[in-house]
Amino acid sequence: MQQFASLFAVVPDPRAANARHVFTEVLFIAIAAVLCGARNCSEMALFGESKEALLRQILKLPHGIPSHDTFSAIFRNLDPTAFAQTFGRFTAAIAQALGAKPGVVAIDGKATKGAFAKGQRHAPRMMVTAWGAEIRMTLAGQPARNGNEAKAAIELLSLIDIKGATVTADALHCSREMAQGVIARAGEYVLALKGNQGPLHAAAQALIEAEAATAPSAETRDVAHGRAELRRAVVVAAPSLAETHRFPGLAAIGRIDSVREIDGVREETTRLFVLSRVLPPAELLRIVREHWGIETSLHWVLDVVLDEDRQRTRKDHGSDNLALLRRFALNVLRQDKSKGSLTGKIKRAGWDDAFLLSLLAHMR
Repeated sequence: MQQFASLFAVVPDPRAANARHVFTEVLFIAIAAVLCGARNCSEMALFGESKEALLRQILKLPHGIPSHDTFSAIFRNLDPTAFAQTFGRFTAAIAQALGAKPGVVAIDGKATKGAFAKGQRHAPRMMVTAWGAEIRMTLAGQPARNGNEAKAAIELLSLIDIKGATVTADALHCSREMAQGVIARAGEYVLALKGNQGPLHAAAQALIEAEAATAPSAETRDVAHGRAELRRAVVVAAPSLAETHRFPGLAAIGRIDSVREIDGVREETTRLFVLSRVLPPAELLRIVREHWGIETSLHWVLDVVLDEDRQRTRKDHGSDNLALLRRFALNVLRQDKSKGSLTGKIKRAGWDDAFLLSLLAHMR
């Protein structure tokens, strides 16, 4: 607990100076509760009451277990940026302990579909996440204020160390500002390019069409579960486009042509990418495949395992902070190397105090 308290000591306590419960103890209980399947502040309080004897082995709890109102007040008023910065430091420490090398950092936004104000179902809260593909963990998260996902993604870069890493993102984030942000922090980028960058997209398409026949290429073939997929990549150096279109660091254009057959139905797609260095085509295929881990290993898990899309917390900063808390808990769960699914480990943590304590030991 001492290490946990020192980690979160820099996060400002949003309550008045005479608040009864120790701030870091409330956060500790909240994280432990989410590890056991708690989904809102009411369930955090219920977890604390059920596990009070165990918690007293770790915490002082001078005023007993915090109530639902205490958890709610803290997460509604806690500064999500300060919380996200601490999250980033925690994950960086894990990556360093694992000896993980800079790899693919996928950036993407995810809406909490149930977290919307009355009459505003079209505008749910959104969290932009940086995903470490190699360590399969969330590196940091940044709330998208007023739904501005692109701005949040650029702000997110300041929370993580991307030196030597390759940042990937979809076409929403293909902008001069994002490219400059990555280059300024000594990273590389592979950004999907679509019509939102009209002149650049047209120039890239013309360049690829003119040189694809003689450019280096690579392909992969996958067959599984009634689906067959052929992916072919080409990369063409394009140093002149950086200056012509004022796009920082642009060195090459990549194209991936995919042909999929699912139960006999054929589908063909073509995607363009702007690259900050001239990649071997096989490397482009690998990086783009790695990017989709943020969908399959994070977003899908948040919805199916932690039921994120049905969470209704929406007032003040509550939704943002609980979204960060869920990502923090998944990082802790993934540090456990025992066999079993994430769903099984969450249930086991609730049933087996010794296993829960072993999970909590990773928060150091």
